[in-house]
Amino acid sequence: MRNILLSAVALSAMIATSSAVQADSAAAKKWIDSEFQPSVLTKDEQMKEMDWFIKAAEPFKGMEINVLSEGIPTHSYESEVLTKAFEEITGIKVNHQILGEGEVVQAVQTQMQTKRNLYDAYVNDSDLIGTHSRLQLAYNLTKFMQGDAKDVTNPGLDLGDFMGTQFTTGPDGDLYQLPDQQFANLYWFRKDWFDNPDIQAKFKAKYGYDLGVPVNWSAYEDIAEFFSNDVKEIDGVQIYGHMDYGKRAPDLGWRMTDAWLSMAGAGSKGEPNGVPIDEWGIRMEKGSCNPVGASVTRGGAANGPAAVYAIRKWDEWLRNYAPPGAASYDFYQSLPALSQGNVAQQIFWYTAFTADMVKPKSEGNNTVDDAGNPLWRMAPSPHGPYWEKGQRVGYQDVGSWTILKSTPVDRAKAAWLYAQFVVSKTVDVKKSHVGLTFIRDSSVNHESFSERSQKLGGLVEFYRSPDRTAWSPTGINVPDYPKLAQLWWQNIGDVNSGAFTPQEAMDRLAGEMDQVMARMQVADERANVYGGCGPRLNEEKDADWWYQNGGAKPKLDNEKPQGETVNYDDLVARWNAN
Repeated sequence: MRNILLSAVALSAMIATSSAVQADSAAAKKWIDSEFQPSVLTKDEQMKEMDWFIKAAEPFKGMEINVLSEGIPTHSYESEVLTKAFEEITGIKVNHQILGEGEVVQAVQTQMQTKRNLYDAYVNDSDLIGTHSRLQLAYNLTKFMQGDAKDVTNPGLDLGDFMGTQFTTGPDGDLYQLPDQQFANLYWFRKDWFDNPDIQAKFKAKYGYDLGVPVNWSAYEDIAEFFSNDVKEIDGVQIYGHMDYGKRAPDLGWRMTDAWLSMAGAGSKGEPNGVPIDEWGIRMEKGSCNPVGASVTRGGAANGPAAVYAIRKWDEWLRNYAPPGAASYDFYQSLPALSQGNVAQQIFWYTAFTADMVKPKSEGNNTVDDAGNPLWRMAPSPHGPYWEKGQRVGYQDVGSWTILKSTPVDRAKAAWLYAQFVVSKTVDVKKSHVGLTFIRDSSVNHESFSERSQKLGGLVEFYRSPDRTAWSPTGINVPDYPKLAQLWWQNIGDVNSGAFTPQEAMDRLAGEMDQVMARMQVADERANVYGGCGPRLNEEKDADWWYQNGGAKPKLDNEKPQGETVNYDDLVARWNAN
């Protein structure tokens, strides 16, 4: 009788499990039919992938996990839509919280320092790859997928399809972060104004060359001056030749660390990051993992002539050519200001803004026509006078799923399932259409984006071109991103306020970075905190010695060479030819 009762219980459990799986499959089918289209997969292939998630998630059904990311359209879609889909399909509830990028970095730093599990996973910029690979406080995903997470790693994940894994791979060749969204820092301009024959003629008469996409900062400055002081008004609206932001807040820091100094020409040659001097001005010799300094006197370039020039131009352009109030805007406030339609160009514009810049006129976007076609285009950013061929040309953000070791394994596995779900081939094309932050080659090359490309101002053409690989995130020279990044906005904010000159601010910044790295060196030498890859600062030498021996570049006699531009349509034709 006992065996019969046990068999009955087992049968009942099997029936219940079967019914639950059927219910989850029905939910998956509903989402595939209603939301997850278009896709690179057929509906049958999507269903097969979702069936895998259903089975892999069974041990975690009923669990509630917490994840954190910054606030861009891609993450809003994940938080508001994909969490619901994931819960209905897998039974795992996800609280996907949205905060500002500075707060996300602060939370990551706090969890690493306290070893307390604040969140089960983060979308954390790949800018922290130097931190994660040194501190070893985040799960090594390569080992995680081969070990504890082997049973919850999607066989259809297809890492080779991701565009940004080279930026989330440590010096040891292992993956520490999984890309979730990716966007480049490009040049933005009003093509309709640039194509106006009267405006073109007046520009050429004044400057002696054609109005077009600026190749160098000299041309950008000429164009900014021209629209602000010569054109002044279009269709009864006062216009400006430049847009930026300058509020003394954490996002001012990444406004500068996102390759602004290297765009001016401050670093060394070498892609994706300069060797030995990177885009932060930090020196680390080829073949080493030990940063040796940021100050010019230690062989770095954070306070060198090119870096000071870069900060001076940011400040001058913001004061002279941007709309009133721009100096008090932060990263998030600068977007709606641009959509007002009174700005001719922006040298430092993130493609993550594309989703908002293609909204219809009815939603207050004055940079599209009545049919919703963009009046603007995006193009490669110009470079400063210190820049040389072979240096990096721009920054690319790769927001990536990161799981810290302070997260218990069962919660880490459940979070890993969610991370894989929101980047899965079943979901990714639709998510890419919502957020326009491509992470997969298969998605950007999907036919639906060929059909939509004319509405996206050059985004698809850029991401299909080989040029995109030249845009890269912060590299491995930065030994501890959270500790060093906060120094940038605090110092550079004092330039905007007028408290410090650019030279004074960069001298102080470089000195403070060296001080922080000196403390890291002590910690690494005493307790192996950075795995032997912490800083090992150079002894100081005269700046002139370093100028002549592979350090920062000496000051140029002429920091404003002849302006140079290129025709946008010719540029796109080159992209399409590739």
